[in-house]
Amino acid sequence: MTVSSLAAPAQAEARPDRPGATELRLAAFAAHRRARFPLGPLTLFTGPSGSGKTGAVRAYEALARLGGGAALGEVFPDPAACVPERARPDAQRRRGFRIGCTVDGPEGPVRLDVAVQAEPELRIVGERLTAGGVTLLETALRDPGRRVVQAAWHTAGSAAVTRGPLPDDRLGTALLPLRVAGRTDGERRVLAAAEQMVVALRSVYACDPSPRRMRAAAPLGAGRLLRGCDNLAEVLWRTRSECGHRYAHLVTAVRAGCAGPVTDVLAEPLGDGTVRALLDRGDGVRTHLGLLGDGELRYLALALVLLTGPGVLEVDPAGEVPAALQTLTVLADGLDRGLDVRQAGELVRLAARMCERGHIRLVGAVGDAVPVREVPGVTVVDLTP
Repeated sequence: MTVSSLAAPAQAEARPDRPGATELRLAAFAAHRRARFPLGPLTLFTGPSGSGKTGAVRAYEALARLGGGAALGEVFPDPAACVPERARPDAQRRRGFRIGCTVDGPEGPVRLDVAVQAEPELRIVGERLTAGGVTLLETALRDPGRRVVQAAWHTAGSAAVTRGPLPDDRLGTALLPLRVAGRTDGERRVLAAAEQMVVALRSVYACDPSPRRMRAAAPLGAGRLLRGCDNLAEVLWRTRSECGHRYAHLVTAVRAGCAGPVTDVLAEPLGDGTVRALLDRGDGVRTHLGLLGDGELRYLALALVLLTGPGVLEVDPAGEVPAALQTLTVLADGLDRGLDVRQAGELVRLAARMCERGHIRLVGAVGDAVPVREVPGVTVVDLTP
């Protein structure tokens, strides 16, 4: 594995205002063992089929969903597939996997590591939250017969730690605000670190546009873009009037990535409660999006994602933290699927411009890194053996 970044050399700077993941760790997950991947504002995993690109993105998404409070069974419906292939069970027939990440922000780097037992029962058997060399939360499975783990969190008061049970099917870090009172400096440090981690993990939008679904007219509704971008036409209808500046950028991006002339991207109601999207070709010619190729549709959808934000995407960021202090992270496995070299290059250049502003980050997987290596600001993680 090789890692390259074309970003400017890091300088000593103040702590970032917005939390963001800076490292993904897969100590034992699917095809990965003892793997550490740096994450920048724009990170692309590349490598041949079977090298673990999808596994890395999937692990990030799993951490994000756990940080949002999802139950373990919802996040890992097939946990055995996450266990490294050659992992042998112990004397109690237990096998599992371990994942983690580091999030930098106002509290400095905060590290989270999670150990999951996949067999014979799915459960979290260990979790550790650390910052500045101090263990702020640590959990361990003490009694396999009970569906809880024993937790100890930093107090630094009359007692060094406070102990108590936590459920074994939820991420303990996400539950800390419900259990820690914040009476001592130590407890307040625990809460601040947990909040930084959870804010970064919750502000994630996993996107995998499905051209087949995008071709149909979409019913008018909430106007929040679904993961598969099924309701692309509805979102175009909504966003066109909300921000003319960004919509103009979208039209420019579509013009660069779609075949033939493009003067505008439109959406029109059909009178039956649905809306369809069109490309205005000029001279009165309009092309229904259903006639576009798969690559053009995926390109258009991903460009829209990069040019919008949490209010338009189907994502549930931390409501208790101002939007100005959050960064949306887009996860896109197969970012270049169906795209030609020109489209992939245009899309990555658009992503680089948007990520540079600090309001959005992108972690994706691509089959070919050639079109993106020359784009400034891209961290390329090459998983080629």
